Amino acid sequence: MKYINKNVIMLGWVSFFTDMASAMVMPILPIFVVVVLDEGMDKLGIIVAVSTFASYALRLVSGYISDRYGIVKPLVVGGYAFSALSKPLIGFTQGYKSVAGLQVAERLGKGLRSAPKDVMIVQYSRENASGKTFGFHKMMDIAGELSGALILFVLLWYFGQSETVMRNIFYATLVPGIIGLIIVTFFVRDVPKLKSHSKQSFTLTHHDKKTIGALFFYFLFLLFVFSPSFFTMQAKEVGIATTVIPLLFVVSAGVQTLSSYLFGILIDRFGVKRVLAFSYACGTAAQGLLTLQSPVFTWTAYVFLGLFTVASLNANRAFIAQNAYNKGSVYGVFYAGVALFGALGAFIGGLIWEHFDMQIALIYALAGTLVLTVLFLLMKGRHEN
Repeated sequence: MKYINKNVIMLGWVSFFTDMASAMVMPILPIFVVVVLDEGMDKLGIIVAVSTFASYALRLVSGYISDRYGIVKPLVVGGYAFSALSKPLIGFTQGYKSVAGLQVAERLGKGLRSAPKDVMIVQYSRENASGKTFGFHKMMDIAGELSGALILFVLLWYFGQSETVMRNIFYATLVPGIIGLIIVTFFVRDVPKLKSHSKQSFTLTHHDKKTIGALFFYFLFLLFVFSPSFFTMQAKEVGIATTVIPLLFVVSAGVQTLSSYLFGILIDRFGVKRVLAFSYACGTAAQGLLTLQSPVFTWTAYVFLGLFTVASLNANRAFIAQNAYNKGSVYGVFYAGVALFGALGAFIGGLIWEHFDMQIALIYALAGTLVLTVLFLLMKGRHEN
């Protein structure tokens, strides 16, 4: 890791503090909505769906702008500003619509910064080391989640899990959010801007289109795999206390922190497809363990959720870096696909859970992920043969 560029290291710290704030919100937000605000699982599904989908257009637009006009850092700074300011305001909400609105604002911030940030990481990566660089950045990202989840556990354990405590925790996320915003504003250098770039005719190349086509299998997988909010509500349903739920996120984040750089090395050495096959198998295992509806298996499911998340994201981001020409635009399409299919999956899952029951929703998710994993392994084997 001594060869990681200092700008990538600074971006890693930005993600560390931003995801620390997110991890202080994510484990308790579903409980806040369903229990404190007394909304149903279908309303939670709507919140997850609209907030995930909200970043759809901006991910495409920000990626296009970074390629077409060479504007990168201002988009990244603006995106982190949105995220830093929207989370604390959740503490003032009184209904699911206002929560959804603020989550939309937070996701808009993520959509604005995601593709340009990856362009910066690629620009500051050493040749043939994109896997390691993305692995390092994701490690810092998840280390922030781990820290935030531990802070949340201590706060809930010491102060209790009342509505007032939850609202005060939302307010407190302003601190790490502002620290991350200061770092990205003053300590991360913008990428060099090509003066003639804005005058060039912009089109996606054949390699760009082929790269985008290869990403659709991952998008389909996200249509079935549960979002972290649904993992949280499953944990509460099987009897895991609200105070302890942040530790489930600690398990997932800890696994991702320890394995992220390793997966980067494996991607560079063995290729994207093998790491993706492993990630899909882990995602399916996580869904299968949830169907057993036991606290022990839920804890184990979070381990496999962490492995799926970090391996699949690192593999796909490295794949784009290796194959796309207009990287900003292709990253924009990638994150847009993640948002679109993740939103649709959350909406469908929430409806099934609310109008049938949790077990039916779990079976739906397991069946979809299992079929897609088998198909991917068969296609991978046929290509290798």
